[in-house]
Amino acid sequence: MAGIGADHKAHKRQISKANGQEVDVDVLVIGAGPTGLGAAKRLNQIDGPSWLIVDNSDIPGGLASTDVTPEGFLYDVGGHVIFSHYKYFDDCIDEALPNESDWYQHQRISYVRYKGLWVPYPFQNNISMLPKDDQVMCLEGMIDAALESRVVNTKPKDFDEWIMRNVGEGIANIFMRPYNYKVWAVPTTKMQCQWLGERVAAPNLKLVTKNVVLNKTAGNWGPNATFRFPAHGGTGNIWIKVAETLPKKNTRFGDHGRVQLVDADNKRVLLGDGTTVNYQKLVSTMAVDSLAEAMRDEQLTKLSKELFYSTTHVIGVGIRGARPDRIGDKCWLYFPEDNCPFYRATIFSNYSPNNQPAASKKLATMQLADGSKPESTEEKEGPYWSIMLEVSESSMKPVNGETMIPDNIQGLINTEMLKPTDEIVSVYHRRFDHGYPTPSLEREGVLKELLPKLQEMDIYSRGRFGSWRYEVGNQDHSFMLGVEAADHIVNGAAELTLNYPDFVNTRVNSERRLVDGAQFFKSMKGIRTDSLPLRPKSDTA
Repeated sequence: MAGIGADHKAHKRQISKANGQEVDVDVLVIGAGPTGLGAAKRLNQIDGPSWLIVDNSDIPGGLASTDVTPEGFLYDVGGHVIFSHYKYFDDCIDEALPNESDWYQHQRISYVRYKGLWVPYPFQNNISMLPKDDQVMCLEGMIDAALESRVVNTKPKDFDEWIMRNVGEGIANIFMRPYNYKVWAVPTTKMQCQWLGERVAAPNLKLVTKNVVLNKTAGNWGPNATFRFPAHGGTGNIWIKVAETLPKKNTRFGDHGRVQLVDADNKRVLLGDGTTVNYQKLVSTMAVDSLAEAMRDEQLTKLSKELFYSTTHVIGVGIRGARPDRIGDKCWLYFPEDNCPFYRATIFSNYSPNNQPAASKKLATMQLADGSKPESTEEKEGPYWSIMLEVSESSMKPVNGETMIPDNIQGLINTEMLKPTDEIVSVYHRRFDHGYPTPSLEREGVLKELLPKLQEMDIYSRGRFGSWRYEVGNQDHSFMLGVEAADHIVNGAAELTLNYPDFVNTRVNSERRLVDGAQFFKSMKGIRTDSLPLRPKSDTA
């Protein structure tokens, strides 16, 4: 095969010399995050081809897992909440956590911090909350943008031009440009705009003007205006429970599920314990650049290097004391200004009372928020609350990892999230090399060449970093990328989420269900059909 060369031959010899058992399956799934579990769930439901799912972690969940600090504070690996575009996703989540007591339901309470004010989200719809000079600057920009949009006849060439056309220079300069740089770790001029869809609210100039005159704020916007969160175990618990619905004989989680090499020519994968898995079709949810390296394919590796991504640092701070009124019932908060390193803060203790230790647990104070030592190191009871922060990093936005925790705690003081005398009882910091798949200007050109090349080898690269499309990178999207890949492999079904993001994001996708008509009747084998209740004609499978 072109582009593999001598390095690939050496790789094949390594597999042939591996001393371990061989396993034959029709479909191998690499990765037990939402995408891999979606593929496995659907393959198990179809009950046709043989399959196996592998992951190098003992605990499934991937980038949707949850960590627990020694003190008992929980932190998701980033800001995850459950909202859905798919009935099938809902079915699987409800099967895994079926009880009402398994969930907390929340109304999104979200703000942008700007000049010491809490501006309701989305910022561009609520400039009525800004100082008068900023209101004027934003309105002038929006009016200019609206007038220019009447005569322009070309699509925006990048994200920055999209911003200018939609909100104008005022909002671009005080919010959209600085905030998006903090999130993506690249300038908006280096990002394309096809990914936007429902991700960014386009303001209504008349409504914004009316709200400015009447001093009103706009209501909730977006697909996650309401969301639910697990009562126990954080977001990671969802995927642990989904994995528990799969047959254990089809799972290999831990070092014996670690992928060492992928031999695409001979359709086999070498695992960490020396086992060779022979497959017919491969669903890989590895980051596609890591997959290319595991294949020892120089051509694909070079191509994948043209994809850009940012690294995410997740920082957690556990605080002693009752949640202060200044924090209240806020969910997540946005920070465009340069007085703090983080772009987003989540009041993680608001999502579930079980995300932090019980008030009766005694913990020592590590430090005060201003960095000074506490008067006493004696362990004391709570109550406790917590904040989770996210910081981006890239070659265009370097950070100092050694001072990450003190810098972010100072940022919490600068933004009045913490007071200097607040008692900190726990800190957490974890770096995720692949944090955000950047919708760079080069992305589509690379993916349109890379993904078909892999598919020609019977490798379906899917998932947040497997298919590298942020616009379908939420948990529901990621899960369905796996489900639809399995359906395509078995039945030739179209992969709507991968190929038509705007379509799936603007509708309720209810065609696929966990228990459909055919399975219902299959499950009733041995029961007389005349004892089955007749369905009303209006029902659909």
